[in-house]
Amino acid sequence: MIKSMTGYGRAEYQDESRKITVEIKAVNHRYLDFNIRMSKKFSFYEAAIRSILKEYVSRGKVDVFISCEDFTQCRASLKYNEQMAEEYLQYMRQMTETFHLPTDMSAAVLAGLPEVFTLEEQQIDEQAVWEGIETALRSAAKAFSESREKEGENLSRDLEEKLNSIDGMVDRIKEREPEILAAYRDRLETKVRELLDGSQIEEGRIAAEVVLYADKICTDEETVRLRSHVKHMEQALREGTGIGRKLDFLAQEMNREANTILSKANDLETSNLGIDLKTEIEKIREQIQNIE
Repeated sequence: MIKSMTGYGRAEYQDESRKITVEIKAVNHRYLDFNIRMSKKFSFYEAAIRSILKEYVSRGKVDVFISCEDFTQCRASLKYNEQMAEEYLQYMRQMTETFHLPTDMSAAVLAGLPEVFTLEEQQIDEQAVWEGIETALRSAAKAFSESREKEGENLSRDLEEKLNSIDGMVDRIKEREPEILAAYRDRLETKVRELLDGSQIEEGRIAAEVVLYADKICTDEETVRLRSHVKHMEQALREGTGIGRKLDFLAQEMNREANTILSKANDLETSNLGIDLKTEIEKIREQIQNIE
């Protein structure tokens, strides 16, 4: 099953200590590009997060948002630095004596000075946090992958319809060639009769001219290769994921054959068919840009 490169997934993990939310979204990109946004204190999980994501996606620009809401009332403890307070007090007494200042020192004033009291954040349980992140990440990645598969099904159906349309155009181009040759032979005979003014026409010369013209407008090689590319693309669509680059190459080759067919067209209807053919192939190329 093919996958689109666009998708979205969201999941949450919650226990008595925390709630972890993971959101994943992706858009088209030539390669695989992760952009992971989360708190700096969780940055050491990034390598493991990337490793898990690679199980679910191989191409695309993927944005991942991870947030954690802590339910514990206090994750920090108050620390009193007695040595720092003593130094402050010693220097203030020295200043009082040196400059003959009034003494207004109090515990409240001393407590407000830098580094006397500090808040130290307690260490988190890294294993417990990782288990929550991994659970939410895999659930979000699964939803993300399912959304890409669903969009991939729509892309596959659309591409199959366009490939059928191309087959029909190729059929019409091949059907048109005998009609073009017949019309050319009629025009040639009429012109020769006018020039010879009633003299006998050399059928061999007429036939030789028609053969040369037929060779000039013949698109057998181009249509055979074009049909082959269409079949290969249909087969690739049935193969599954990771076919975006292969489909893009086939579309380029199809466009090359369409250009040659259009350059050989010496008929308004065939020219219009060639233009329609190129238009449909371009639509296919646009759609392929969405496939992983």
